[in-house]
Amino acid sequence: MVYTYTEPKTNGVLQLICRENGFGRHFFSDRLGNRHPQRLLTIAWNTGGAQPVTIDGVTYAFPAQTVLPLMVNQSFGFANPDAVVAWQFDRDFYCIVDHDKEVSCVGFLFYGARNPLFLQLSPAEQRKFEALLMVFDDEFSTRDTIQGEMLRMLLKRLIIKLTRLAKEQYLNPDLSEADLNLVRRFNLLVENQYRSLHTVSAYADLLNKSPKTLANLFALYNQQSPLQIIHERIALEAKRLLLYTDKSTKEIAFELGFDEVSHFSRFFKKQTGQPPSTFKKLGIHGLAASAG
Repeated sequence: MVYTYTEPKTNGVLQLICRENGFGRHFFSDRLGNRHPQRLLTIAWNTGGAQPVTIDGVTYAFPAQTVLPLMVNQSFGFANPDAVVAWQFDRDFYCIVDHDKEVSCVGFLFYGARNPLFLQLSPAEQRKFEALLMVFDDEFSTRDTIQGEMLRMLLKRLIIKLTRLAKEQYLNPDLSEADLNLVRRFNLLVENQYRSLHTVSAYADLLNKSPKTLANLFALYNQQSPLQIIHERIALEAKRLLLYTDKSTKEIAFELGFDEVSHFSRFFKKQTGQPPSTFKKLGIHGLAASAG
């Protein structure tokens, strides 16, 4: 069953795609496993056995009883989508930056840590998620004037629960809340500015910090360096534009803030091991093969 709620005033969307299968709930194969970029944030829960998941052309192990947050514009496909439950929502229904300020977890699941995050559920947590899913089911079926707020509250509860698990499973215990907030702010800035700002110093200026402070913080955080994060975000968008649009290499280079096509081509080859034209040919072929 596909549950969809659309906010009357903003047209914001929240959806839950699932079907009955005993007590469990699972994705319809034809509604998920889309290998084209999404416009929605996705929280996917693998309720079955371990399976591969392909995200932006890279295949990862998706363990059993694990939750995976997926960002806007990521392409993804599950080997066994019938074993996956997911929530999807857009910015108009729940803005990560605005709403998450209320619970001190601004964008952590999607922008504040390594991507992808695979959050393992213990048996006790599995039972909690099953109970929460039943509440979602009931609320989607209740049509009244406060349905939107009730669903938003449940989504916030889901995000808070996952944020707690992510902190426990991924964070260095020496990282303070202030440091975590700085990491999140950096990642959010990169997400919004990567097309025009390519240097660590540019982001450090926006954060009123020195590049060295950011480098030391990310080392403590046990994450990639700030420059790696910037470069990988630019390369990821370049891959998407090459695979899913008809734009030329020159158009993509200028869209991503490169003054010269040759500079972009060298950057892309350094990041991927292939020039843009080769990646476009092999990338489409590779994704088509993995989809089959």
